[in-house]
Parts: sequence; C-alpha cells; structure tokens
Amino acid sequence: MSDNCRVSEALYVGLCGYRPIGTPTEVTVRREVVDMMGMIKKPLDIHTGCRGMDSGSHREGFRFKSSDIDTMFWITNHKVITDLSQSSVYDLSKHTIILMEDTDTPPGFVRLQLMTSPLDRNISSTVIPFSDGMYISNVKWRQIMLTMISGKKNFTNLKTHGPCANGFVGNIEADYALCFHCSYWPRSSCSWKQRCTLHNWPQNHVFCDILSNGCHFVPVGIKTADGENELDWRLSFSQAEQKLIYSMNHTQFLCYGLLKIFLKEVVNRNIEEPFLCSYFAKTTLFWLIQIGNITWCPNNLLDCFWKCFKYLYHCVHRGVLPNFFIPQNNMFAGKLSTVRGARTRQCLLEQLNGYYGMGVTCLLQSTTVRAMIEPVICNSFFRVEPLLGHIKSVADTDACINTELLGNEFPLENSRTNFLILRFITVLSNLSLTEYETLTLQKCTADVLVKTAFLYLNSLTENTNKAVCRSDRLIGNLLKLAGRVGDVSRLLYLALYYNRTCRYREALRVTALVKSRLTQPYIMYNTADRDRYNESVAGWSLSKRLKKAWLGALHLISDIYFIQELDLEQKVSTENGHLILFISPYVMTDR
Repeated sequence: MSDNCRVSEALYVGLCGYRPIGTPTEVTVRREVVDMMGMIKKPLDIHTGCRGMDSGSHREGFRFKSSDIDTMFWITNHKVITDLSQSSVYDLSKHTIILMEDTDTPPGFVRLQLMTSPLDRNISSTVIPFSDGMYISNVKWRQIMLTMISGKKNFTNLKTHGPCANGFVGNIEADYALCFHCSYWPRSSCSWKQRCTLHNWPQNHVFCDILSNGCHFVPVGIKTADGENELDWRLSFSQAEQKLIYSMNHTQFLCYGLLKIFLKEVVNRNIEEPFLCSYFAKTTLFWLIQIGNITWCPNNLLDCFWKCFKYLYHCVHRGVLPNFFIPQNNMFAGKLSTVRGARTRQCLLEQLNGYYGMGVTCLLQSTTVRAMIEPVICNSFFRVEPLLGHIKSVADTDACINTELLGNEFPLENSRTNFLILRFITVLSNLSLTEYETLTLQKCTADVLVKTAFLYLNSLTENTNKAVCRSDRLIGNLLKLAGRVGDVSRLLYLALYYNRTCRYREALRVTALVKSRLTQPYIMYNTADRDRYNESVAGWSLSKRLKKAWLGALHLISDIYFIQELDLEQKVSTENGHLILFISPYVMTDR
C-alpha cells in the first residue's frame, strides 16, 4: 500500500471522528432532524403566509463552531414568473405577480418588475420606476429584514451582510435573507441542465427534485467599482446546492469539509477579509464531481483534495471561477472590480503558489489535519482501517442525536397554531419515515403538547366549576401525554402545573418519580457514562432510549407564565435578551 493511501485512510478516519464533520450516521442524523423540523413547520409557514428555509453549512450537516445559521424567508403570495403566459395559473386577487427579467443584466443576476397592484405594503414601499416599469429595489428590500429583527431583544450587533440581515443570538451568528421564490428556472440555467444529462450527475431523481423546487432571488447586486446596481437581484440556488450535498458519498463530503478546514486554518488564517470563501470550495467540489475524473474513496482522499486545490489555484490564477449553475457568472468578478480586491488576489496567488510547491504536504500547515495524519507519517507500521471511522459506540451516537434534537426549537404563538401543528404531526406519523425522522416527530410532539397546555392555561377566562374542571382535565391529559412520549424531564412540566394549581402533594409525587429516574446509571444529560450506558440500553429502540434514558433542560418560554417562583428568573432572562430560560432538571427536582 502506498504512503498516500495510508495517509488518506488515516485522514478519512480522523475526519469521521472530528465532531464538526462526523461519521455518515452523524451527518444523516443532523440532516434528517433539520429536514423533519422543516416539514413540521411547513403548514404553519403556509398558514402565516411566510415560508422559511435553513441553508448553509449547518443544513448541509457540518457543525463548525464558527459557522453561522443561514435562513431564507419568502412571502408566499408573491409569485415570480419568467414568462407572462405563466401568470394565468395564479389568482390575481390573491397573488402579486412579479416578472423576472434577465436581459441586460450581469450573468446570474436579474431584475424584478412588478406586474400587478401590490397586495403587501412592503412591496409598495420598495418599488422604484425604471424604463416605463416599476421595479423592486434590492436596497429597500434588504432594509425590511433588518427592520423586522431590529426590534427583537435577543438580537445584537445588527448589520447588513450581503443580501442578509446579520446579527448574533447569544454567541451564535445568524444571517436572515428576505427573498423571492420562483417555481420556474431561468433560461440562463439551460447549460446546467444539459451538463447534468451529459455527465449523469446528479442522479435523475435528484435532478428532477431540484428542478421541481425552483430557485430564489436574493436582494443584492453585483459589486463593481461604481457600487451596486439597486435593481439587480442575485439568483440563489441554495435549495439545489443542499440537495447536491445530500447526494454526495461520504468521501466527497469529507473532502468538502477538508477544504473548509484548509481555508480556515491555513489560507485565510489571520486575514480579516479573505478572497476565498467556503462557497468557492463548494463550487469547486460540484465541478469536479460532475466532470467525473476522480475516484472518490477513502484511500484516495489526499488525491481528491489535491485535485480540488489545483482547480481552485487555477481559477485564482485566471481570475475566473464559473458559477456551477450559470458558468457565465464569474464569481470572482465582484472581488476583482476594486483595486483592493485585485491586490488581495495577487497576494493570494503568491500564497497558493507556495502551497502548490509543497504539494499535498501543505495540509500539515493545518493543526487539525496534522494531528490526524502525523502518527501514520511518523510510523511506517501504523495501520488504519477506514471502515472503523464509521463505528462509534451507542453512547456517542445517541449523544449526537440528543444534541440535535435539543438544539431545535420552533416558536408556537397560540393554541390555534399549536393544534394545527399537532394535526399535521398526526398526518406525518402515518407516513413511511426513517428512525431519526420518527424520533424527531416524537420529540416535537412532546414540545407542542407542553406549550399548548400552558398557552391554553394562560388564556383561560371562564371560571365556572364546569369550565375549570373541563380545562383541568384537558391540560392534565396534554401534559401526561407529553410525559409519556418525551424525555425523562417532560414530567416536570406536569409537576409545574400541579404546583401552579396548588396541588402540592401531586407535584411532589411527580417530582419524586422524576428524581428517582435521574439516579439511573444510564441517564444521558449532555454526556453519559459510556460503558454503563452502552450496557444498559443495549437492545432498546431509539424511542425507548428517548423516553427512559435521555434528559434535557426545561425550556421556559419568556412570554408563558409557569409558576410564581420562576417569574423573577423569567423576567431577568427576558431583560437579558433570552427568549427561553433553561433550567436543569437536577436543579428543578431540588427546588
């Protein structure tokens, strides 16, 4: 076996064990949990008239601490068409029709002309006249998103970042883009469709799925020396890109992660405004997978990385990186339009030239990668089995699942929307779902039941004996059901309810029951005793492990009153900009 094969296999195993990237199982868990959350929220989004979609590296399956959360929103009654004949399929009394124009615009950019009277005041305030028509301004549209989140206490350091409103929720950076969705693909993407057919990538079912979901337009124009054209909107294929990432094999996904690490720790280290970004790495990977002259397997990972590096190096040298969907769109053009950008490219070229001279050993400049491959380089007898990189203990895998489930929360404003979600959860539960999707549905069911119970309790106005008894029975049943389907700590919400309604003996009984379960040696709260956990839960289904062994903090939403003893803590939490107060179940059982 060649040295490159041995080092490739060590790198493969190392990247599988590296938490921000992970094993195939961990990546699948992350994606399916996020996707199921999106499916559950979809009817609520349709009901409110505003759809949302997670995008970026978090949605793709990475968990880098430096990665931000990217979310796209669009208003559902705004219909973008590519041809006037398409307007006939929409009800003009309910939909605002917008015509996409891609003539006399830079490749990859369009103008959006308003064709009917606006049904939304946001559109009315962003329209400007141009060439005998009314067009939507990207600058004014960006401002809407910034204004929407500026009034929320939990956002800090707000600013505009490209097409997005950017800010921090706690210590997590978030980008929110208010965009437009189009069910039709633009004419400029014809060459991409032909390439997919010619190279047979992506596979036909993925290709058809991508086409059926359309594309988006985000409010930003191409950057030039003269500034930004207010009428230009950039085509976004975020949804298509996510589906392409999902279709990759694990070696391809690891190579993408390796490129991200190399850019962050080596190329862009200590550079405030780097020329290369992770989106360029993603584009590189798409091109090389479709061209199809690389063997994507664990013992060839170094060669995969090196060919991607050479492609990027060649693009920087030429000053041209073609967009994967619209090759006429040179993604370096905006950066090269300024003197500063041209100088940055020249410095980058010299830097990449040095790495090119080093060959694939340039990866040793990354502290993360060096720790993975040094043992193999230093010891010629060191053997690595790449398939072992896929194997983790039940405790480690369950910790990943638990983290993903607990990290996903969606706001529920009132009892009506909660019942809408519960009804859709019932529909989803009858579908053919994977075990991780089923588990996500189970966790979300418990969440909705708890929030519905307390929202309903806080909205009660009737005080007759009959009404009080009926409400008490309903709330009690909702919380008991949440305790049966949710994790170990869910029963504490029932104890909170008993405490609030002065049934202290029942509250103590439920608290004592939960406390006895907390003492079990296999309880997982963030982490667990791996040996005891693996031994105890062997043979249990995922559903049973959630209900018997997993533990989460209590989530007390700021605008829901629970009990008087927690009122002060909730108010302080809200004043500090936190929408949810988290309390450990160990603390709660000792109150």
